Amino acid sequence: MPTYKAPVDDTLFLLDDVLHYSRYDNLPGFSDAPRDVVEAVLNEAAKIAEEVLQPLNLVGDREGCKRAPDGSVTTPKGFKEAFKAYAEGGWISLPMPPEYGGQGLPAVLSHAVGEFMNSANQAFAMYPGLTSGAVAAILAHGSEEQKQLYGTRMIAGQWTGTMNLTEPHCGTDLGLLKTKATPNGDGSYQITGQKIFISAGEHDMAENIIHLVLARIEGAPAGVKGISLFIVPKFEVSNDGAIGARNAVSCGSLEHKMGIHGNATCVMNYDGARGFLLGQENKGLAAMFTMMNEARLGVATQGLAQSEVAYQNAVEYARERTQGRSISGVKAPQQSADPIIVHPDVRRMLLEAKAFNEGARAFMLWTALEADILHRSPDEEARKAADDHLGLMTPVLKGFLTDYGFENAVKAQQVYGGHGYVGEYGMDQFVRDARIAMIYEGANGIQALDLVGRKLPKDGGRAIMAFFKKVGDYVKEHEADEAMKPYVAPLGKALGDLQKATMWLMQNGMANPDNAGAASTDYMHLFGLVAIGYMWARIAEGAQARKAADASQAAVMDAKLMTGKFYMERMLPETGLRLARINTGAATMMAMPAEAF
Repeated sequence: MPTYKAPVDDTLFLLDDVLHYSRYDNLPGFSDAPRDVVEAVLNEAAKIAEEVLQPLNLVGDREGCKRAPDGSVTTPKGFKEAFKAYAEGGWISLPMPPEYGGQGLPAVLSHAVGEFMNSANQAFAMYPGLTSGAVAAILAHGSEEQKQLYGTRMIAGQWTGTMNLTEPHCGTDLGLLKTKATPNGDGSYQITGQKIFISAGEHDMAENIIHLVLARIEGAPAGVKGISLFIVPKFEVSNDGAIGARNAVSCGSLEHKMGIHGNATCVMNYDGARGFLLGQENKGLAAMFTMMNEARLGVATQGLAQSEVAYQNAVEYARERTQGRSISGVKAPQQSADPIIVHPDVRRMLLEAKAFNEGARAFMLWTALEADILHRSPDEEARKAADDHLGLMTPVLKGFLTDYGFENAVKAQQVYGGHGYVGEYGMDQFVRDARIAMIYEGANGIQALDLVGRKLPKDGGRAIMAFFKKVGDYVKEHEADEAMKPYVAPLGKALGDLQKATMWLMQNGMANPDNAGAASTDYMHLFGLVAIGYMWARIAEGAQARKAADASQAAVMDAKLMTGKFYMERMLPETGLRLARINTGAATMMAMPAEAF
């Protein structure tokens, strides 16, 4: 039976010693979350993750959601009660504005909590996660009446939210969207069409579900320029929030999926459902992308979260499972075989996951702090720099963390051998649940194209140049420090590979766009490796300082320093491979006729 322990201590170390959380106490909301409050929140989040959500993870996987003939959907046993406890505990409201019932606490704290919840039960965490994204879109683009009517109740967990983009013929290319909106003459619209792959589209955990639906108003321009966004509630509501008649929206079927069985993934039918414009006509895609960006960071966290929980279970198994003898000599003479953790290849798999998890956690929290600066800082230049960071890093986080998160779930399963392939130990669920994160909220190939096609050249390359300077300055500042050389010397080399790859794209991507497309995934991975390498250098610096200040922490900090060295020696050199691939261009890749495949 799988287990999970939230990494509270590591999160606190990153906030305290690496990201220096206390330096942000001048920002609104941070004064309400001093260090002792942060620790208390993380410990309480760990409790609900470990004691309430994790025991339901296997239940959700095996029971799944059930659709009745009337279109209603029942969630797995215990989910409804868990959602009630989650909402009443204020976990949805954690980062939300106080004027709408939120607690106004920093986004970085919410992202740390989100990792715990997704490790414990990803399928469950998607329900409040999608609700938070829908709230973000409503608060950013809605009228005050919409914010009060919908936002406050969603923040309280009375109502949940969804995002409805995909149609049977229309996934990435939203310009093909067919769902139509017909004005009723009273400010509302009739929404007609079908949406597919709608997570949390129908369930029994809240009294209402607020769907955010992309549709085209009759007579609107073709393509993405004519798309609008609508609020379509499952039940119509009066201005005071009272629940009224059932709206003409229903779950036509549930998808039969590889994983996340505890989340209801629905085909949604809109048969003249009453909806209300959110934001401006024909500006729906921009409004929806407020939610998409929130969702993409949430999905990046899912990649990290599944890697973490799979790793934790694999470590315990490797310590206990005895098979064969160490090739360098017997390590457990009192037993008939050694525990498999003595074998180098088992250690390779475990250390690759461990090094990724700790570095990726730092990368995620660093970016979440930048989101707090963007939304809370009074300094315009600081906000602009934070916006640049978020725009550049969002596709890297989403693509890189989910690709490697899935790989690590597979490695953790491999540690178990045949026992990982059968259902008894639960490792198969981590692999199956992790797989979706590479696909939804923009498949990772699209993230890579977004990175090289939009984010790199944006504003004349201002964001990427700022990243180069930040990492380059860090290397220069620490290159003379003997204790830091094992970390900054490899980082400097990897940064050089990223700069060379960027220059290659500048010289070759414009002349032949296929070059950019062929390079995109390798470039995204190269970027992610460097970003986590930068995090590991900072983690090493923080660990050395903590060890010097507190001898009781020496063993824990030594483990971090060894893990960081492993990343620098065994994982970061992959940047050279990625650069070599990028430099080959697109010629061979694009030369073969389609019929020859």
